[in-house]
Amino acid sequence: MLAEHCQSRIDYVSKAAEHLMAAGGKRFRPLLVLLAAETGPTPASDEVLTAACVVELTHVASLYHDDVMDEADLRRGADTANARWDNHVAILTGDFLFGRSSELTADLGPDAVRIQARTFTRLVEGQILETVEPGPDEDPLAHYLEVVAGKTGSLIATSALYGAMFGGSSPEVRDALRAYGEIVGSAFQLSDDILDIASESDESGKTPGTDLREGVPTLPVLMAKASTDPADARLLELLAADLADDDLHAEALDLLRKHPAMDEARAYVLAQATTAKSLLAALEPGSVRTALESFADTVATRSA
Repeated sequence: MLAEHCQSRIDYVSKAAEHLMAAGGKRFRPLLVLLAAETGPTPASDEVLTAACVVELTHVASLYHDDVMDEADLRRGADTANARWDNHVAILTGDFLFGRSSELTADLGPDAVRIQARTFTRLVEGQILETVEPGPDEDPLAHYLEVVAGKTGSLIATSALYGAMFGGSSPEVRDALRAYGEIVGSAFQLSDDILDIASESDESGKTPGTDLREGVPTLPVLMAKASTDPADARLLELLAADLADDDLHAEALDLLRKHPAMDEARAYVLAQATTAKSLLAALEPGSVRTALESFADTVATRSA
């Protein structure tokens, strides 16, 4: 279905639109739609499958725009659309996929359209907020968590809500799963932050310290920056410096890996997963609830 919805009457558009979709990805959002739908009596309905396509098309469309903003050359191991074609093609391809997602949402009815519009507003607000430095009286960590909630948590919350809605679950279960999805979605991004520092490239497929090198604020970095311990003076100096130099980058990465901020970040993400799982009390005990609990644990402790 995803491949079908990437097709255009213009072959050039189809090739650009299917480019990132064909590159793979975790399919985290449609997976959560399908899993949340199992809480209701109609988990295999056409609406559930359509909703799963809606959230993935929205996500992939946002990646085309993200890659332009980040000037990225690779995504999912393949050339980005902006690298393969140019920024204009990448932006317009993202717009095309947003259009496809909107068409499908309209098929799901006015409530879904309203939810999707609000979700998209939050997603874009999060992307914009990411480009804005926190104010002098603003907590940088709180600012960052708001960015993560908008950019990542909002669409994953909608994924869980759509699954419950179109699977036929009760309003109580829908509300619980939307809140669960918001927390799990943010934890998913925060786990990425930890992986950026902690993982070896052969474990995760990621280049360690990419965000660190580019000066992107992440959970462990922000927690380390809050340190007032004089012993952290060298680390704080490095985190304020340009880490394009390989030696400085390697030193900063080594110091961060040994810093208590890493355990603090892991504890924070695990606590988020625990909070998310507590919301599942609204569900009947059984295999579906157990799977959703395991899903939260996997997000919090993943290594790839």
